[in-house]
Amino acid sequence: MAQTERIAGGARGASRARGGGWPAVAAVAGATFTVVTSEMLPVGLLTPIGGALGVTEGTAGLTLTVTGLVGAVSAPLLTPLLGRFDRRPVLCGLMAVLAAGNLLAAWSPHFAVMVAARVLVGVGMGGVWAVAAGLAVRLVPERSVGPATSLVFSGIAVASVLGVPAGTYLGELADWRTAFTAAAGLALAVLVALAVLLPALPAEREIRLGGVLRLAGNPRVATGLGVVALLVTGHFAAYTYVRPVLEEVSGAGPSAIGTLLLVYGLAGVLGTFVSGAGAARSPRGTLLVIGPVLAGTVCLVPPVGGSVRTAAVLLAVWGLSYGGVSVATQSWLLAAAPEAREGASALFVGVFNGSIALGAFAGGLVADGLGVGAVMYLGAALAACTLVLTVRGRP
Repeated sequence: MAQTERIAGGARGASRARGGGWPAVAAVAGATFTVVTSEMLPVGLLTPIGGALGVTEGTAGLTLTVTGLVGAVSAPLLTPLLGRFDRRPVLCGLMAVLAAGNLLAAWSPHFAVMVAARVLVGVGMGGVWAVAAGLAVRLVPERSVGPATSLVFSGIAVASVLGVPAGTYLGELADWRTAFTAAAGLALAVLVALAVLLPALPAEREIRLGGVLRLAGNPRVATGLGVVALLVTGHFAAYTYVRPVLEEVSGAGPSAIGTLLLVYGLAGVLGTFVSGAGAARSPRGTLLVIGPVLAGTVCLVPPVGGSVRTAAVLLAVWGLSYGGVSVATQSWLLAAAPEAREGASALFVGVFNGSIALGAFAGGLVADGLGVGAVMYLGAALAACTLVLTVRGRP
């Protein structure tokens, strides 16, 4: 252990000497923001994407399912596969894959091409997210590792709550293809920032797939992954179809939906930092609040969200609660396996994105079979189950 700490400390010192520090941390946070924004982009654009490509809204939701599934598989596979390579060119290469996927999505003449594009986005997203999570400790002095790690994770959390309204607004101002083109441009800009600001980051130790998978047998890790699965599946079963739900329940038009999603996003950013502060003290206590609040709010959307004003209040509370999910669950997992940060992060990314895929798929089945309003009750039920697991599971 002492040898590991000396190696990590030497790597951090070398990194700072060669141009690391907070600018490099900000570049990594920009990468996590970009990959998750790219993943979430279809949520606010389902209606125009479905119309342009000639598919139902439930089928259009598969654009999120495919990306989540690929991200879930690619994260634990790419982590050991790329484990021996310097992290700087790895991240730059993955950002190039992400840019290519977004450009292909913008060009898509039919749904099959869109699915292929979203596969590329899933590969880039899964790899970047898994690699980036463990880099803060190598870029800043030891006393700054905590805040730097929070900044890297905030890119994921902020993208989860702001990427969708940003894409929705851009799609309304221009069209959905422009939103994907903008995401590709952002990926290329971040690629340049990573190439300029990151120091050389050679691999510190070999990572094997078996070692990553064995972490799932740790009871504390397993509990954290279970909480992630329930919360994220429930959220995305509902949130993937939030646009058609708002159109049906509250009668909101495109411009009003953009505003409502912006309210959700701003509340989510606040929730990210509020929950981050709480999770630093007690991830379990923070999740005991997040689960019931998220479940109750989502459940109330169909019966009481009939006006735009009421819908705005509900979306604000929804965003406030969900904004803390990634920070709280990541804090749980990193505390459960502090000696295997990249492995725990790879599992987290795999479960998180598999849950996104499962939630979007299950929500699509319910939306096509029972109507879009029913997806809210499905999401609420799954989120409510986290209370039992958090209380009874290994903290």
